[in-house]
Amino acid sequence: MTDTLDHGDVRGARRDHASWGNDEEEGFRRLTHDEAQRLRAGIPQVSPWRVVAAQAVAGLVCWAVVWLVTRSGGAAWSALYGAAAVVLPSALLARGMTRGTRSPVAAAAGFMFWEMLKIGVAVAMLVIAARVVPGLSWPALLITMVVCMKVNWVALAWRARGR
Repeated sequence: MTDTLDHGDVRGARRDHASWGNDEEEGFRRLTHDEAQRLRAGIPQVSPWRVVAAQAVAGLVCWAVVWLVTRSGGAAWSALYGAAAVVLPSALLARGMTRGTRSPVAAAAGFMFWEMLKIGVAVAMLVIAARVVPGLSWPALLITMVVCMKVNWVALAWRARGR
């Protein structure tokens, strides 16, 4: 069995670029300040500091698991360093993003700056890992980093649970 698609009149599906900002379009209405505030209040927000804290907890759990499984100081230090390589740059980003700004352009530029700084610090920490961590275990470091990064998805679960 094959499904057929009724294409209908495609002229209505295309928009003229000049009409994109038109407030009189069908089905579009600007929200008042009060309506926008009520909409924002209905969407649960997750603090970036809560995500950083969850990443730190996940890193400590990985460190403990690595220590219990391997009984190797090098692997345990590697796991701890892997957690730090995620948590410290994330804390920098959270610090930068929680600073208030009134301008949307400044907020976007600030986000790009802090995100690039976060990536740069994480890469720098990986570059110096072999010199800083005695008995470096790359698998322990990288697995811990991946686990800590995936904690960001837990934030979405917290947000969805709040609805």
